[in-house]
Amino acid sequence: MEYQRSDRVGDLLLEVISELLRRDIRDPRVRDVALTAVRMSKDLRHARVFFNLLGGAAAEHDAAAVGLKSASGFIRTKAAKQLNLRFAPELEFTYDESADEAQRIDALLKQVKPQD
Repeated sequence: MEYQRSDRVGDLLLEVISELLRRDIRDPRVRDVALTAVRMSKDLRHARVFFNLLGGAAAEHDAAAVGLKSASGFIRTKAAKQLNLRFAPELEFTYDESADEAQRIDALLKQVKPQD
């Protein structure tokens, strides 16, 4: 299976944005954000960044999304300079519901089969 350039750039973008959130962003709304994945378009002009919240604070994901959106210009500029890309990709932050869904399925399975 081939590893597309968009996948490689997405992986690097995930690392760069994670480091920027940890080091440079001081917004309290994004304090508990953990990035899970980045999906890049083939032309590298659009990036969908998936995030989750640490500590299971899923109810606060709207505030975190607003905080990430407000910081997206800063993140976009810094990331494009660090990755030396011709075009800075548009960033779209999306809450990753897979952990919530996994917890829901786990709870349903525990109801069906009680522990011995």
